[in-house]
Amino acid sequence: MTNKRETKVTVLIKHHLKQLRLPTMASECDGLADQAARDNQDHLAYLLKLTERELIERERKSAERRLKAARFPAHKTLDQFDFTAQPSVNKPLVAQLAAGDYLTNRENILLVGPSGTGKSHLAISLAINACSQGKRVRFWRVTELITCLLEAKEERQLLRIRNQLAKLDLLVLDELGYVPASKAGAELLFDVIATAYERNSIVVTTNLPFENWPEVLGNQRLTGAALDRLTHRCHIIETKGESYRLKDAKRRSTNSKTAKKKSA
Repeated sequence: MTNKRETKVTVLIKHHLKQLRLPTMASECDGLADQAARDNQDHLAYLLKLTERELIERERKSAERRLKAARFPAHKTLDQFDFTAQPSVNKPLVAQLAAGDYLTNRENILLVGPSGTGKSHLAISLAINACSQGKRVRFWRVTELITCLLEAKEERQLLRIRNQLAKLDLLVLDELGYVPASKAGAELLFDVIATAYERNSIVVTTNLPFENWPEVLGNQRLTGAALDRLTHRCHIIETKGESYRLKDAKRRSTNSKTAKKKSA
């Protein structure tokens, strides 16, 4: 039921705003008009406030869509990362990368270190920052991407996947090296890396030192070509030490044994 305070003019304004696909302006125009009247603001100040609300809401929804499209497995931030537990990680460099200049310069990031030392956390955090900066991001575990590429090739949909990847500003390749790739899979992965070269940025996490990459990609030639592209204009961050997950499991086990002794 139309509010009694609404006049024919305000009803028409709301209708026009909805037709123009300005839903926030349509929903906020009455409340902001009342506020403008109370504050003795002129029509330009009112219009400015109204358009600002529309822009803020559009950016909020756009940011939500970018985060959803990135398909992160979890939400991680740099504030949550324990730099004291990883003194080998260059904190000033990470802070610099968080600002996003590497994306503008189409530079890559390689995060190298043992399993469970925070590589994926850093990768996701930096990628979420990129989303907040308006960048198009996609997170892939390497094994899942290779499977997707092989299936797309089988179904003659490879061009569609390539076009999707080409539209990205940042591609995150997580867990390179955990499972060796087939010859066909390694070639398709190399094609993704080669296509992205100097067009967009790639963040790679790996538990393998570079000399062991042939174990994953299958041959020295392909490995050399992939590393040449990834490490050109690249930031390398090393993580060291024992796995966080292993540490946590040991701590829980110790606490459990202590609790049992106390209750005995």
